[in-house]
Amino acid sequence: MSPPIDLQWEFPNNFRERQENDPSLQPLFKKACNVDDGKENAVGLKRVTGEPFIIKDKLLYLADMEKPRLVVPKEYRSVILHLGHTVPWSGHLGQAKTYNRVAQRFYWPGLYKDVVDYCKTCHECQKVAPTKLSDRAQLQTLPIMDVPYERIAMDIIGPLPKSSNGHKYALVICDYATRYPDVYPLRSLQVKHIVRCLVDLFSRVGIPKEILTDQGTSFMSHLVKSLYDQLGVKGIRTTPYHPETDGLVERFNGTLKQMLRKFIDDTGKDWDKWLPFLLFAYREVPQASTGFSPFELLYGRQVRGPLDMLKENWVAGVAPGSTEVASTTNIVSYILQMRDKLETYREKVRDHMQKAQQKQKVWYDKHACERELKTGQKVLVLLPTGPSKLLAKWQGPYTVARKTGPVTYEVICPDRHKSKQLLHVNLLKEYHERNTPEPGVKQILMVRDVQPEDSGISEVGEVEMSPFRDMPTSEDPPEHLTEDQWHQLNEVRQSFPSLFSDKPGRTDAITHNIILKDTKPVRLKPYRIPERMMGPLRKEVQMMLELGVIEPSKSEWSNPIVLVPKKDSPQLRFCSDMRKLNSISCFDSYPMPRIDELLERLGKAKYITTLDLCKGYWQVPLEPSCKEYTAFQIPGMGLFQYTVLPFGLHGAPATFQRLMDIILDGCFKFAAAYLDDVVIYSESWEEHLQHLKVVMAKIQKAGLTLNVSKCAWAQEEVKYLGYIVGHGQIKPQVEKVKAIQTIPRPKTKKQVRSFLGLVGWFRRFIPHFSTLAAPLTDLTRKHTSKVMWNDDCEHAFQSLKRQISEAPVLQSPDFSKPFVVQVDASNVGLGAVLAQGEAGEEKPVLFLSKKLFDREKNYSTVEKEGLAIKWAIDSLKYYLLGREFILQTDHRPLVWMHSKQHQNARILRWCLALQPYQFTIQHCPGKKNLIADYLSRLPDMCQPEGGGSE
Repeated sequence: MSPPIDLQWEFPNNFRERQENDPSLQPLFKKACNVDDGKENAVGLKRVTGEPFIIKDKLLYLADMEKPRLVVPKEYRSVILHLGHTVPWSGHLGQAKTYNRVAQRFYWPGLYKDVVDYCKTCHECQKVAPTKLSDRAQLQTLPIMDVPYERIAMDIIGPLPKSSNGHKYALVICDYATRYPDVYPLRSLQVKHIVRCLVDLFSRVGIPKEILTDQGTSFMSHLVKSLYDQLGVKGIRTTPYHPETDGLVERFNGTLKQMLRKFIDDTGKDWDKWLPFLLFAYREVPQASTGFSPFELLYGRQVRGPLDMLKENWVAGVAPGSTEVASTTNIVSYILQMRDKLETYREKVRDHMQKAQQKQKVWYDKHACERELKTGQKVLVLLPTGPSKLLAKWQGPYTVARKTGPVTYEVICPDRHKSKQLLHVNLLKEYHERNTPEPGVKQILMVRDVQPEDSGISEVGEVEMSPFRDMPTSEDPPEHLTEDQWHQLNEVRQSFPSLFSDKPGRTDAITHNIILKDTKPVRLKPYRIPERMMGPLRKEVQMMLELGVIEPSKSEWSNPIVLVPKKDSPQLRFCSDMRKLNSISCFDSYPMPRIDELLERLGKAKYITTLDLCKGYWQVPLEPSCKEYTAFQIPGMGLFQYTVLPFGLHGAPATFQRLMDIILDGCFKFAAAYLDDVVIYSESWEEHLQHLKVVMAKIQKAGLTLNVSKCAWAQEEVKYLGYIVGHGQIKPQVEKVKAIQTIPRPKTKKQVRSFLGLVGWFRRFIPHFSTLAAPLTDLTRKHTSKVMWNDDCEHAFQSLKRQISEAPVLQSPDFSKPFVVQVDASNVGLGAVLAQGEAGEEKPVLFLSKKLFDREKNYSTVEKEGLAIKWAIDSLKYYLLGREFILQTDHRPLVWMHSKQHQNARILRWCLALQPYQFTIQHCPGKKNLIADYLSRLPDMCQPEGGGSE
């Protein structure tokens, strides 16, 4: 019996009203003519009036056929397409038959296009549609290998009939340069047997540089990888279910099987005995692609075979097996001749190979096309449905994660054993998503009193949000931007939809590698986690699993985890305690950018944009061999390991900074990055839009995503790296200043160091910082066991907090204008100011200070001033070297230095050190040089009332 068919729909009872109220049909009603059903034929009237549309019984028809076709309002078109294509009575036929079925009865504007789109986006039809020959990607030519056994490929044939020697499998190895095959019979697929065969091969032909294999478990084992690592061999894997990548071995496998079938007996148990003879037969014959036999390319000569023995017998009269040998050349001559012959062979082989590859590509590409898939695109994947590789069908849809090669893509398959698979493009087919949902027929066919805006399309728009969903669409433009500028900025942002996401991307520009000093696994007990935190912890782990950040592990390693509160948030940050792993891993000394240089590069920028990456570290993949080192335990959930760069590794900042430097290569003049904080700065609006496009395109190409909530667009002033930058100025952040003002008095040496480190972040804003902080610095000396807090310390503590709250605004340096250096010295320390501006209106760019050593405090006044000049110019070398500047001081030390240089070795060294600089000295009395005068008298001002120790 056939299965019962339940359509689950009802006929609408107000079709006329819906037809009249449909805005898309109003132009057709204006063209229509009324027809009296009993007086005149509708088609005949159409011929008379010339109008194709008629109104009959208050219903609109198209009278272009023998039978008028009912015009359908927009609300019911998806229902007709569903009944005309999807239900069993319609049979999922093709576009033409579906259109003919519907067009015989109904009409609406754009009917044919709607039918084509509906059939094209039908999920069932896409999954069973046959693969077209024209959908293949173009042939990718393999590199031509010149050196024998530089690259080899291997594969396993089997299981075969068990031979009398117990062999069931055959390990096939082919050399890409000579096409020379080797076959090793195996009793089982144990990895140790395969490794033994490889060692035997390497002992005869040397160690190759590359080995190409499929992703069989025997080739992916830890023992094989260890062999590769120890011998410096690069393992190359083919993509799954695409044996064409290793075509050399696959083609030989077929040839070997055909040869064996012609020689083995009925039982097939003697197949391994025929291998030496059949391999000789294959190696002796010239290859079509090279023009030479494998024997000739490997040994430089044609080896002696049965036919050669017969020819010798007939031509020279030497019987087979005779020991007569005619030798006309010595060993040295033979070696030289063989070298020349091999060189000639190599040139001819390359020529033959190039011609063969060109011929293959021309013929293959006749029925191929250029195929390109985009990140985030939906695709169907041709995957096996069972143990047999031949039983495969289209499955999905799945999502393209990234492009990894010219014809390979990483696809996210959440329902597969491996959530991410690397696949050839020929195994992928573009999946066409339907813009309108499949009708829940009963609900849609029932008449509802809804407005056109409440259609299924708007509902889908709410559910299937685009990747650009995180982009703020209703934010008000900044006051300094016009509406046109804000519109232009939005156009730039919307041209990179895949760049903005609440999920981290995955870059293919770099991977993080952990190099160990000691390979002994680290296994640490997990820290105990409070019960109230277990719920959020499990949610965090589940979220990380869904994002592909972690995966279940069988590693021997185990690192404890810690939960750290997030900044300005009650939520917790999941971190692993990698201190033990860091202690046995090599440190990456890749340099980090200097923050002061980054800030100064913003200079005269009028428009500044800061970009923040979404979970930046999680967008950098780990090397597969290093994942096991990052394993961690979760009580009640098991053992997991990271697939991406985790927080806590001491090499993580270096890897991430290296990645950002690679991405922003060539953008030095308008962009910079400190880890995941990217800044783009420009002096004009047009330049800024162009700079944004360049940087965002580079970030998108690298596969990264941005956290749009932390990005600031085209601002005049932004918060960057703990400072406020803009208008050519640099200021401390107000929040940090307020936090420092509320710090209580430190009581331990550790707290004193912590306070000095905190306020030291703002030392560039504080004149004579070292002198002012000297009493506190003395408390941190080694010989002081306790903190002896006195009036000097209290005064320095309060003065530092007050100075930070009153810190002046610094000017960004303008390297097109001259600099002014103001220096001064006191009995405690040295001070300097780098400034720019017109005379009398100089604005500070940077404050410098240095506490004097005890021996330097014994210098004379002039020597201290000379030391201040030498130290200040050396410290400001980045700004001053190679350009003229003005040096201002309230003493005349250089005059004394030049006159006494022959009498004082210290002064002589200072004079020689200043020779590379070009500067003009200006004597500036203390009453005019207010900043320098203030710096020189700061030690006295720091004394509390009532005196105190000097």
